[in-house]
Amino acid sequence: MSPKAAYIHIPFCSHICYYCDFNKVFIEGQPVDEYIELLIREMELTGKKYKIEPLETLYVGGGTPSSLTPQQMDRLLDGIHQYLPLQKGAEFSMELNPDDGTPELLSVMKQGGVNRLSMGVQTFNNELLKAIGRKHTKETAIRTIENARKVGFENMSIDLIFRLPKQTIEDFEQSLEMAMSLNLPHYSIYSLILEQKTVFYNLMRQGKLPLPTQDEEADMFQLAMDSMESFGRHHYEISNYALPGFESRHNLHYWKADEYLGFGAGAHGYLNQERYQNCGPIQHYLEPLRNSELPILQKDVLSKKSQMEEFMFLGLRKMSGVSNHEFKKRFGRNINDIYQDIIEDLLEQKLIQLTTEGIALTHQGKFLGNNVFQAFLLED
Repeated sequence: MSPKAAYIHIPFCSHICYYCDFNKVFIEGQPVDEYIELLIREMELTGKKYKIEPLETLYVGGGTPSSLTPQQMDRLLDGIHQYLPLQKGAEFSMELNPDDGTPELLSVMKQGGVNRLSMGVQTFNNELLKAIGRKHTKETAIRTIENARKVGFENMSIDLIFRLPKQTIEDFEQSLEMAMSLNLPHYSIYSLILEQKTVFYNLMRQGKLPLPTQDEEADMFQLAMDSMESFGRHHYEISNYALPGFESRHNLHYWKADEYLGFGAGAHGYLNQERYQNCGPIQHYLEPLRNSELPILQKDVLSKKSQMEEFMFLGLRKMSGVSNHEFKKRFGRNINDIYQDIIEDLLEQKLIQLTTEGIALTHQGKFLGNNVFQAFLLED
């Protein structure tokens, strides 16, 4: 069976933020045109190796896809349509930096079939934006959303981050209010994660990163949930809120532990019960493709046990939880046959609840989600 989703990685950024650990490089002096040509070659080679069925969802992320020029973007979109068939009504998302929202680039994206934009705004406080290494301002973000609407984009999402250094609850509330005033169909709202090899991680190790307390972080999460629910954006995944019908179909694909194709430097894919990862450094990625070989660094066959674990801990990120019917359809067993002890323990701790379908997080479980997810990884 062919995957119904694909991810494309554009690793270039016009600047590097202090909290980001994604596979990315500063765009200056990089072989961007060659990268696009060989990325298209990767799609062609993959299509020859596995027949690619029309996709339900395609997501272009990074890095910063919008750091490409309009001409480069046009070439990329042409190549995508040549080698990756899309179903009628497919979701075609692209990440957009608030700095890059020129009418020209947005028009190229719209004409090239992109129908959903995801923008990393993070906060509407200009001082905080500067403190986290973002180059855009609140004003730029608002203007980019206006430009996108003028070009005809309706399905848009913005990311906000809470628990930023020196961020107060009042400040986060103002960012939420600003975000809601833009009246978008989708919002992703995350707590700051300190990833190794980032500027913030090093500052934290030196005791120089003044973060909100755990209690303040929990209050911010509660505020996000309350604000979004009262605004009609339902909480459908631990960090995501949407108008009905505007949930991210691509991300739901991941949370259902379905298979997907991955293209680009450092991209991951999941195909035939095998996880694979492409070479990350740009030249390591390009070298095999110059010889018309796929740039795969490693493959791992997922055991049945690993597949079940992923189904559980990814599925429990959704507020609807995991379905026993789906589990049984995929693995031929009931969830309780495998995880009865863990489920009883989590029920006792009031972190999960039984639903008509299976199990889901309780309200308290949303705050301790990582504890719940990890519980399904501890079985040997």
